[in-house]
Amino acid sequence: MTENSQQPQPAPSTELPTQYTPAEVEGQLYERWVERGYFEADAKSGKPPYTVVIPPPNVTGSLHLGHAFEHTLIDALTRRKRMQGYETLWQPGMDHAGIATQNVVERELGKEGKSRHDLGREAFVERVWQWKSESGGQISGQMRRLGDAVAWSRERFTMDEGLSQAVQTIFKRLYDDELIYRAERIINWCPRCLTAISDIEVEYQDDDGELVSMKYGEGDETIVVATTRAETMLGDTAVAVHPEDERYQHLVGKQIKLPLTDRSIPVVADEHVDPEFGTGAVKVTPAHDPNDFEIGRRHDLPAIAVMDEHAVITAHGPFQGLDRLEARSAIVAALRAEGRIVAEKRPYVHSVGHCSRCKTTIEPRLSMQWWVKVGPLAKAAGDAVRDGKVKIHPQEMEKRYFDWVDNLHDWCISRQLWWGHRIPVWYGPDGEVVCVGPDEEPPSGEGWYQDSDVLDTWFSSGLWPFSTLGWPEQTESLAKFYPNSVLVTGYDILFFWVARMMMFGLYAMDGTPPFHTIALHGMVRDQNGKKMSKSFGNVVNPLDWMDKYGSDALRFTLARGANPGVDVPIGEDWVQGSRNFANKIWNATRFALMNGATVDGPLPDASRMSSTDRWILSRLNSVVAEVDAYYEDYQFAKLSDALFHFAWDEVFDWYVELSKTTFQAGGEAAEVSKRVLGEVLDVTLRLLHPVVPFVTETLWTTLTGGESVVIAEWPQDSGFRDAEAEREIETVQSVITEVRRFRADQGLQPGQRVPARLTLTGSALAAHEAAVRQLLRLQPEGESFTATATLPVAGVEVALDLSGVIDFAAERKRLTKDLAAAEKEKAQANAKLGNEAFLAKAPDHVVDKIRGRLTKADEDIARITAQLEKLPTA
Repeated sequence: MTENSQQPQPAPSTELPTQYTPAEVEGQLYERWVERGYFEADAKSGKPPYTVVIPPPNVTGSLHLGHAFEHTLIDALTRRKRMQGYETLWQPGMDHAGIATQNVVERELGKEGKSRHDLGREAFVERVWQWKSESGGQISGQMRRLGDAVAWSRERFTMDEGLSQAVQTIFKRLYDDELIYRAERIINWCPRCLTAISDIEVEYQDDDGELVSMKYGEGDETIVVATTRAETMLGDTAVAVHPEDERYQHLVGKQIKLPLTDRSIPVVADEHVDPEFGTGAVKVTPAHDPNDFEIGRRHDLPAIAVMDEHAVITAHGPFQGLDRLEARSAIVAALRAEGRIVAEKRPYVHSVGHCSRCKTTIEPRLSMQWWVKVGPLAKAAGDAVRDGKVKIHPQEMEKRYFDWVDNLHDWCISRQLWWGHRIPVWYGPDGEVVCVGPDEEPPSGEGWYQDSDVLDTWFSSGLWPFSTLGWPEQTESLAKFYPNSVLVTGYDILFFWVARMMMFGLYAMDGTPPFHTIALHGMVRDQNGKKMSKSFGNVVNPLDWMDKYGSDALRFTLARGANPGVDVPIGEDWVQGSRNFANKIWNATRFALMNGATVDGPLPDASRMSSTDRWILSRLNSVVAEVDAYYEDYQFAKLSDALFHFAWDEVFDWYVELSKTTFQAGGEAAEVSKRVLGEVLDVTLRLLHPVVPFVTETLWTTLTGGESVVIAEWPQDSGFRDAEAEREIETVQSVITEVRRFRADQGLQPGQRVPARLTLTGSALAAHEAAVRQLLRLQPEGESFTATATLPVAGVEVALDLSGVIDFAAERKRLTKDLAAAEKEKAQANAKLGNEAFLAKAPDHVVDKIRGRLTKADEDIARITAQLEKLPTA
């Protein structure tokens, strides 16, 4: 806790509208923040830096709940650090999203009856830039709606001039260090997007297929192999068996007939083959399977490609020109006609790779591509975490990270697209290969041409933490803001993006990792924990909820569900509940202002404060310390929950209510409490601001007269604690809670007044009698007072006169009837649970339901019995 740190301001207006309407204030507040430059970062500042990069959304994208969730967490961290006095940089920008963006523009061209080839490469790229300027970047405006405190003047795009220079620079360095090479390898090919894609852009799902076992060879030299891709048999160049498999020893080294072709292929022995799986023999198609490719390399087998880029059969013969799936059926039919089909299994459910962009089935394909030799880069990325240079939070995610970086294959970085960073390599008429850096002139003259491929999108986004700061130039921003303080991102792109940033950052920045901490969060799911998907019909547009309930409500709901590394369920009811919380903050602050709450002057000495004042200040400091600890541990759910319960329960429901009698009485005690209430609201609003920035800005500036809570000082724990006051108020709370429960049990209305005698003599609670009576609607006892119910609570006796308020006979009759019903329910449940025959046949969920009924019956019996005991007998 701190005293108000702002410079003296004009007396604040106590005028607040009766209702908080987010739509009327959010947009105006955000534009004011931007205009005043609150979010900008000064590289010349003497303040310590705090840097976070935005995981750059695709230029084709729009705000979805995953973005809103992640941005809320980053924004909360950044806003808090700004209030703590750091020079904060939240770096915004967008990714050019090679495949996705090219697909969007190609679809638009398709509506005009054209393809990109009709335009040509240069005109098509120009068309994409035009689309980007007109339609791309929709998400930027939506980020403003959410309240993202990003440095807009520093916004970058992965295809802008500076980042393009960074891409060319690092490509050249990696090439010169022999960490980039060109080679023919099996890649994941998308016949729809017509490009290679990396392993991590392949989504696997169980598909219904067929497993066909077929016989190769003739007579004694036959061998049975099985496949789910019969069409690839046209490209087989061997059959492989295990070297120690005695069944096939007589065939190793021999040539056998390949059906449907005029070729013979060898039988080779290779330890890759599992003799226990299937027949122990496998067909080898080096041009169409990654494992077969490696077998082919070990045995010097030819690689015969039998499909083109569209997955159409190119092998000579009757199957030429057929799509791969058409060819599959035709080839199986032809083999069946020759009597070579031994077995067929349909459906055969197996895992099949699909393009993450268009969902087309991936085709493994032998292709000449550019690769990054990741071995030394991945080792450095792993060592940085093992050595403690970079911490992964939560720590249990480290294993997942190591499993990936320790087993990385070389990375295919070339894509057969036109939109993206073109590979900076030129080929000469005599086979020359020249890699050109950003400051070098490419070779020219007859026969020279540039490589037509572009780089994988993740290549440029992997440079994001330093390319956005001006690298390869040694800029002031780079010196100030690199490395990043923390990377906040989903565990789902730990491999796509995080590992690449680690590899490139360590390589380009002389062993300095790109960030100190990797804070991983989970995925947003629906309120039942189900993945959000258009096919499930449970996808939510966050803008709809922001329109309906306000951005603060959405943000608070997301933050309150954010446990590290764990998926986040969210439902509209929860957002509505957060809207109610924002309204509660509004109404309570409005009440406080109307009753003179103030931040003027220092806090009064504790000796002048009531125990209620000392209690709330003690709790306030504890919450400040608690929230700070949760922020440092990235425990957003816990800090949000702590603030929710402190603000709603302790400040608004207890402190404000307990202080009402003090305000009404006036005098010095009231003036002290008004200052305490002002302090508590000031600090609470500052604590809440990073998560709910809009409502807190409006309330804090009205309360304090300060310029903006965005630049207010973050609260500090002053160390003030008062255990005695906390115990005293806890006792008051116990008395009030117990009497309220009794009143409810007796069917009394909340506003119904009841005569009561409070025995508080000698108790610390004597000072709270007026507040207790007001909160419990208890009248003075009067001359005709008769104690019909006595409640001993926490050392205090509360006697109530319920005569004339309750018809005791009718109430006893009603409760006795309810007790009989509960006892009958218990007996029936016990009878079923004691029946062995029933338990043997009944499903688990039925038995669980009956156990629940028994538990409920026991609880009802205990509750009703206690109520009957408290009723007067006469």
